[in-house]
Amino acid sequence: MATHEKVDLYRELKGDYTAKKKPVIVETTAGQYLCVDGEGAPGNERFTKAIGALYTVGFTAKMHSKFAGRDYAVCKLEGIWWTGRDNGDMTGAEPENWKWKLLIRIPDFVTQEFIEETIEKLLEKGKPEEVSWVGLERIEEGKCVQMLHVGHYDQEQETLEQMEAFAKEEGLKVYGKHHEIYLSDPRRVAPERLKTILRRRVRYLERCT
Repeated sequence: MATHEKVDLYRELKGDYTAKKKPVIVETTAGQYLCVDGEGAPGNERFTKAIGALYTVGFTAKMHSKFAGRDYAVCKLEGIWWTGRDNGDMTGAEPENWKWKLLIRIPDFVTQEFIEETIEKLLEKGKPEEVSWVGLERIEEGKCVQMLHVGHYDQEQETLEQMEAFAKEEGLKVYGKHHEIYLSDPRRVAPERLKTILRRRVRYLERCT
């Protein structure tokens, strides 16, 4: 069995996963993710089961891959949020109308076939059927503005406004879906100390000629 150095995407992709309490423009790298789609307020039944399913598949796939000689660190939970608005603005939208995609990033050497086999084995062992919700998707966001938000998720609007203002100063406009990377576990960290990287895609403002 061939062995390789353990892959740690957070260490290898520091530009994607390092943020301070002031906005910066970053060129993010494309990657593949385990994902589950849903809608409604965070904490509803599907949302809670989706998190469990992602981690069950994520850690099981990691152990199977490690046994096969390709070990990697399981990344933190991420979430992409949006409504039906074209500009991605969620201000004032009722949580019941939110749409979301929960994510865990995994190395590119993990294949669709490998994930399907992992899910099949989990179901054979009697794991909950929601593991079958987990898919594999490639995401490419490109140029983004991102910033570290410290505090409760309900208090993100001020941080998002700072990001949008900074982007405008740089001749850029935010657009698309709202991306969050959860650095803290809300079950173990007080709300005022939660750390979350917030990310929005940006593009250059149109200029008149």
